[in-house]
Amino acid sequence: MPPSIAKVTPAAAPGRVGIKDVARHAGVSVGTVSNVINQPHKVSAEIRVRVRAAIEHLGYVRSESARQLRAGRSRLVAMLVLDLANPFFADVAKGAERTLRGAGLGVMVCNSAGSTYEESEYLSLFAEHRVRGVLVTPADTSDRTVTTLRAQGTPFVLVDRALPDSLGCSVAVDDVLGGNLAAQHLLQAGHRTIVYVGGHRHLPQVRDRRLGALSAVRESGLPDDALTYVDSERLDVASGRDAGARLLGLSPRPAAVLCANDLLALGVLQELYAAGVRVPDDIALVGYDDIEFAAAAAVPLTSVRQPANQVGRVAAELLLDETHLDTEALHRHESVVLRPELVVRNSTRPVAR
Repeated sequence: MPPSIAKVTPAAAPGRVGIKDVARHAGVSVGTVSNVINQPHKVSAEIRVRVRAAIEHLGYVRSESARQLRAGRSRLVAMLVLDLANPFFADVAKGAERTLRGAGLGVMVCNSAGSTYEESEYLSLFAEHRVRGVLVTPADTSDRTVTTLRAQGTPFVLVDRALPDSLGCSVAVDDVLGGNLAAQHLLQAGHRTIVYVGGHRHLPQVRDRRLGALSAVRESGLPDDALTYVDSERLDVASGRDAGARLLGLSPRPAAVLCANDLLALGVLQELYAAGVRVPDDIALVGYDDIEFAAAAAVPLTSVRQPANQVGRVAAELLLDETHLDTEALHRHESVVLRPELVVRNSTRPVAR
């Protein structure tokens, strides 16, 4: 007859049950409980049943932080993005999460909201928790983020931001090409001037998309001032509405508008619609990112599609390669640049001759 399970009252405070309590309750050693949890093939079926029954009865949850201290490696990857309200970053996170979960790792997604202070606080938190690695879109446009991560010894991959591969891994989309494709489309439709609506000019994405649009203007033989600029406070819908109001106040009113992302374009579209301005009859409008809402807008948006899911997946694969025990010594940093594509919808059409 198998030995009876000792009757031990669960600890009074939830979450305070330890592995010794489980061992005592099951009538086995601490090492046996550890084997049941981590290497069950080393333990007989009868013992496994007894130990698992004790775990369930006591409500024991193993301490992942203690396990990490012993192993020196975490099963958690941190992801820090600029704006979780932007569906582009949500799609990037989905791609990364699927890949990392498939490798048995957990993912903690955090939002810097474009704040360098918040970013710095999160980087310190990640170091304290000894995360396996960090996927980050820096809010700080200097090299401080990379310098901090390298000093901490934390493996990292920059996301939606190019980095020389001598400094680390990165995955980005060719935003200069994307801006060029968008502006070319408007110029080929017969527009001779374009207004570029963007956020802060120091942001690499905003800067590079504008540079691409400017290169298209120059390639068409037009002067640089054929591309004008309207700033926005942020890269969101509310800032787009504000930019739309300012566009309506310009004289002459612009006939072609290129926005640095789709959220801005959707805000501009709302403001134009409220003022009775027709898109694309009165103003042609192009967005960037091709988020799901772009196709679902009242006037479906022409947009530059970024392979957001692929960005996240590739970034996760690079991080896994760097942190894998069997390959980390052989890992070579890569700077991956993906190609965007133009998706034409109803918000643009050729100018009537």
